[in-house]
Amino acid sequence: MINRDRLLDTFLDYVRIDSESTHEGAIAARVAEDLQAIGCQVDLDDTQAQTGSDTGNLYCTLPGTAPDQPILLSAHLDTVIPGTGVEPVLENGVIRSKGDTVLGSDDKAGVAAIVEALRSLVEQRLPHPPVQAVFTVCEEIGLRGSRHLDDSRILAKQAVVLDSDGDAGRIITSAPGQYQITARITGRRAHAGVAPEEGISAIQVAAEAISQMRLLRVDQETTANIGSISSQYATNIVPEVLDLAAEARSRDAEKLERQAEHMAQCLRHACEKYGAALDLQMSKAYSPFSIPSEDSFLRAVMAACERVGLTPSLSATGGGSDANNMNAHGIKALVLGVGMSKVHTTQEEISVQNLVDTASLVLSLITDEAP
Repeated sequence: MINRDRLLDTFLDYVRIDSESTHEGAIAARVAEDLQAIGCQVDLDDTQAQTGSDTGNLYCTLPGTAPDQPILLSAHLDTVIPGTGVEPVLENGVIRSKGDTVLGSDDKAGVAAIVEALRSLVEQRLPHPPVQAVFTVCEEIGLRGSRHLDDSRILAKQAVVLDSDGDAGRIITSAPGQYQITARITGRRAHAGVAPEEGISAIQVAAEAISQMRLLRVDQETTANIGSISSQYATNIVPEVLDLAAEARSRDAEKLERQAEHMAQCLRHACEKYGAALDLQMSKAYSPFSIPSEDSFLRAVMAACERVGLTPSLSATGGGSDANNMNAHGIKALVLGVGMSKVHTTQEEISVQNLVDTASLVLSLITDEAP
């Protein structure tokens, strides 16, 4: 059984600890302390230089009492901005912030559920395989922590990442990869009233390129978006330089490559047409993944849902998570709903029941029986 009151207290404590991306040191220390208190082996890697965080990813191992393959549990420690000075409010079974910050259930609900499941496992002396957990940093700013996981520390080949909206029981089996695209267009400055024909407007070039792009919902698996355009000049100056940032996503690897190249080609062609220079940078942030419905691990997770009275619901998503990088690292990873909603806003909320259901599901998955 999950200790409902303790789980709630743990979650409320965790969300009060400031941990905006790159500032996860305090929450990592608290989670490590809680895990060590129940006999887990914990360690931090030294990826601060790669991630920009003030701490490394946190790894946890609980030795098994049964000779099965280990399972990996995962959640991320960071929150988006504004996430400093969170004051949680519990009303009618729902937890929110007081309204001027995010709550941080993304992803401290996942963190608290894992910690409570391990506490219950140890307290009740339930037989279980070896359990590993990894709590990553800087997930919210490009999955940086999971991109730099130390594979030598992880023995498990199957993982659940507790980091999705939707009620407990939701299972994400497919997610897109993402390309990040940045471009600097350099035209030629001129007086806009006296000699505009001598100039090359970087804004006009960008407008031409964007007008030719397939954007927003491209198809059921693919999206693309222009996130920012920056070019600051007086109206009497033909603008010389423009910076642009965009992204392309798709759950299909070939479509992802095609969409990113299509956007790049639109920029190249527009620059060639007007005689502007183009400095284009394209980087794959993460790759897509898809787990087939007949997969044995997926079936085991669905069975664990049913054991605790949850109806498993399979779905695809348009967002990335640490599961993308884990699958790329050779760890079969599914993403689980934890009940958080309105994430990344000051209206973020989660029900206490979803916290309990999530922790119960994790415990059921570890022990292969109903808690």
